[in-house]
Amino acid sequence: MTNRNYAIIGTGALGGFYGAKLQKAGLEVNFLLRSDYQTVKKQGLIIESPEGDFTLPQVRAYNDARQMPQCDVVIVALKTTQNHLLSKILPVLLKDNGVVLVLQNGLNAEPQIAQIVGAERVIGGLCFLCSYKIGAGHVSHLDYGTITLGEYAQDYKAIGITDRLHQIAEDFQRAEIPIEMSEDLLLSRWKKLVWNIPYNGLSVILNARTDELMGNPDTLILVEEIMAEVIAAAKSCDRIIPDNFIPNMLEYTHKMKPYRTSMKIDYDESRPLEVEAIFGNPIRVAEKAGVKLPQIEVLYRMLKFVDVQRQEAERKRRLLDLS
Repeated sequence: MTNRNYAIIGTGALGGFYGAKLQKAGLEVNFLLRSDYQTVKKQGLIIESPEGDFTLPQVRAYNDARQMPQCDVVIVALKTTQNHLLSKILPVLLKDNGVVLVLQNGLNAEPQIAQIVGAERVIGGLCFLCSYKIGAGHVSHLDYGTITLGEYAQDYKAIGITDRLHQIAEDFQRAEIPIEMSEDLLLSRWKKLVWNIPYNGLSVILNARTDELMGNPDTLILVEEIMAEVIAAAKSCDRIIPDNFIPNMLEYTHKMKPYRTSMKIDYDESRPLEVEAIFGNPIRVAEKAGVKLPQIEVLYRMLKFVDVQRQEAERKRRLLDLS
């Protein structure tokens, strides 16, 4: 049995689900919370899942990273819009020989975190998970759940699969979390963006679930065209995604239960959108290599507009509540 302990930064639909599964399997997991802290401290975590519902009546819940034990593996499950908080959190949470596992969407989160803890202490993770929060400390898992793990090295150099990757994978597999391991983290990030860019962006702009986007012939064409742009962007980084990847992603989404994407949920809940991580960073990387992404750029500009509009409306609503 492992003696590695874990910290979860961001106990939401993703961090709450995976952290609860790890604790249920007997691992020590420490949860950093903010708005959900009091509720989770009293009632624990509730997970609804087709794999079996369960409740953890007691969890190691904290609202201050400085009060938490140092951990072997610190899992970053925050939205990338909150990464500015990590420079104060990670140094106090990470053991001297510990690693940070970045379970975030988009591109270039690992280099940002490497500036805080060093590139040699960063692992990337890509989650294929359909889940959402029902309420404080209450997560509904709808479908899927596989995590792809890959070592990060400076400039996303591919360094293969290491012993520590195997060790962390064993902990997750013990928790019945499906794991794949990648020899090339950057390639895996681009593959994830093939799905994330069209479905997250279009779900917000068109106010649609995944099944609605798949069920309309016009939006289906648009999804495929945007996917092709992502593959072109990956090629600009010398990462080749095979021709059959797009039909495989479409089939994967056809089989998925009707789902509001994470960005659509954030928009509906008036939370900031991960526009830069998922759209802006890939556009800038491709542009640096001389590759234009016209349809993705249109999505990016529209999302920036609706994000500003929604955040301004939310700011005014809060001011009215205070008046």
